[in-house]
Amino acid sequence: MKPHDPLVLGGKEFQSRLIVGTGKYPTMELMQQCHEASGADMVTVAVRRMELPGTGKTLLDYIDRDRFTILPNTAGCYDADSAVLTAKLAREAGLSDFIKLEVIGDEKTLYPDTEELVKATKTLVKDGFVVMPYTSDDPIVAKKLEDAGAAAVMPLGAPIGSGLGICNPYSIRIIMETVNVPVIVDAGVGTASDAAVAMELGVEAVLMNTAIAGAQDPLAMAHAMCMAVEAGRLAAKAGRIPRKLYATASSPLEGIIGT
Repeated sequence: MKPHDPLVLGGKEFQSRLIVGTGKYPTMELMQQCHEASGADMVTVAVRRMELPGTGKTLLDYIDRDRFTILPNTAGCYDADSAVLTAKLAREAGLSDFIKLEVIGDEKTLYPDTEELVKATKTLVKDGFVVMPYTSDDPIVAKKLEDAGAAAVMPLGAPIGSGLGICNPYSIRIIMETVNVPVIVDAGVGTASDAAVAMELGVEAVLMNTAIAGAQDPLAMAHAMCMAVEAGRLAAKAGRIPRKLYATASSPLEGIIGT
């Protein structure tokens, strides 16, 4: 039986610590199946890439709004003003007060423009949004985002869609020591072991899209990610043994008669 260990964001409880995306799937039906297999409670939707109403069945028709919390994101925005406008459009469309804030600074690396990101965070927080910014793995920026009112900070594990895994676990650990809001690894996960490593660092959750949608068997990978996030969380709470240079016997001889 799973322990009651909810993720709390913006005052709302989520039973899963895996957040998944909606892009890059070959079919909407497969996306639906992967969402279920992942066990996630929250799914991200790129507002600027959504279909207009009246154009037939849209992405939102394939998401059970009673089952999943929609996390609109501002993907494709390159300055604070466009990100703020996109977030407001999402709320006007009835999607959510939650927003995954992306303000991209470079088209090739998709690294964030942290100056514009902090600016947009301040504006959206004042407007009542629950802001979850995608950011670099810089502890100073993470602290500025917390001070700006972010409900969580989401440092990249590696560049978006790269599948490189957690490239700098030490920066992630420093961020966790620097801020008091939840830390969520966003971007870079390639396979289940990457998700487990992220969770074992002690982060609150992992957000991913390409690792599932781009897998050879997305449905199997979604299930694997579900188990990996749960295993990593349990391992982090259990506490690993210290690393040692030399062996330590599993069955010590001390106390055995005749020794």
